[in-house]
Amino acid sequence: MSEKPLNDAIARLVPPGSRVLDLGCGDGALLAHLQTTRGCSGYGVEIDDAKVLACVRRGVNVLQLNLEDGLTMFGDDAFDVVLQIDTLQHLRNAETMLRETARVGRLGVVAFPNFAHWPNRLHVLQGRMPVTKRLPYQWYDTPNIRVGTHADFEVLARRNGLTIEDSFGLHEGREVRVLPNLMASTAVFRFSS
Repeated sequence: MSEKPLNDAIARLVPPGSRVLDLGCGDGALLAHLQTTRGCSGYGVEIDDAKVLACVRRGVNVLQLNLEDGLTMFGDDAFDVVLQIDTLQHLRNAETMLRETARVGRLGVVAFPNFAHWPNRLHVLQGRMPVTKRLPYQWYDTPNIRVGTHADFEVLARRNGLTIEDSFGLHEGREVRVLPNLMASTAVFRFSS
């Protein structure tokens, strides 16, 4: 999925003027978009040197931290919104980071590749791991250490006492609200604790 449709969909979930923490912010494009279009402020968190430098060049405040170490440096409700966009599937401590997202932010927004999207199911039925636009890696070289589905996240959120305020899928820039577990390549959730 191109960056703009995802950034626009996420921006609609973030109240104007919010103080935002973007976990795994990459090159800072989303946070820059939120600053420009929604009047937001905040910080990105990124570990990769080149991406940290890209954030600085964009004028995005960035902290170079390893998310596997947690968010203990931030107090409860320190941010209005905490984002985990294409981050959760890369973390060993995904459930802990989900709870930390809810602790540090009044709202959390998570987006990740939806493994239950119908083309992925077809690949698995054919005995192969999917390689798609949204999951472009072979099984042996993927940076994703876990795969999840839209339906799986709903269960995980409930298990951790989170309230899902909005959920939908995205596919090729379009919002998918009917059968998102089957019809969307990306799962998107906004939640609170």
